[in-house]
Amino acid sequence: MDIMLVVIAALQAYVLGSINFAVIFTNLFTKKDVRDFGSGNAGMTNVLRVAGPLPGILTFLCDAAKGAVACFIGRYVIFDYLVKNYPDRADFYLPIYGALFCGVFCMLGHVFPAFFQLKGGKAVAVSVGIFAIVDWRCISVALGIFVIVLLISRIISISSLIATASMPVCIALFQRNTGEKVWVSVLLTLVMALIIYLKHIENIKRLLKGEEKPIFGKNKKEK
Repeated sequence: MDIMLVVIAALQAYVLGSINFAVIFTNLFTKKDVRDFGSGNAGMTNVLRVAGPLPGILTFLCDAAKGAVACFIGRYVIFDYLVKNYPDRADFYLPIYGALFCGVFCMLGHVFPAFFQLKGGKAVAVSVGIFAIVDWRCISVALGIFVIVLLISRIISISSLIATASMPVCIALFQRNTGEKVWVSVLLTLVMALIIYLKHIENIKRLLKGEEKPIFGKNKKEK
């Protein structure tokens, strides 16, 4: 029964992640498929370029919301229930593990959406919603880093990557005294970071070549 609940939670998180708001809002506002334009990525940054600020903002908010809902399911519904009903396994079924576990599957659904030919986004906005539920201190630090790097570089991808890299460190620091096996949370956070980095491989290549486009202005090679 407990394993079935975990499987159901994972499936729910994946299905929720598969609702791709970048595709939905771009089509709603422009009748276009965002994946056919710009970088081809079904995420907020490409929506901003293809459809404009309002669809981009809506995409970010809804992607973050689905990450938060997935974590809420994992933390406060499934794993909370398991801890109460299997107290002898409480160390294994800690609610934070449920939040991060469902967060991983929500990100996988976002990256490989079942409803959109497995062509999704890069899951950065989804991770914001996930860590808003997991630990508000972690997401506060990451968002602060993101804003600072963005103001300096004007490039969303490098800002996202550096902020993402801070998350496992933040989890290790902020969760170290909670009585849990913090390495489990760090490991799940590293999996999330790996998903984001793998989806940014092309961005990383362009960054190394100095060809990545800033969100405003021009890059060095275009000047």
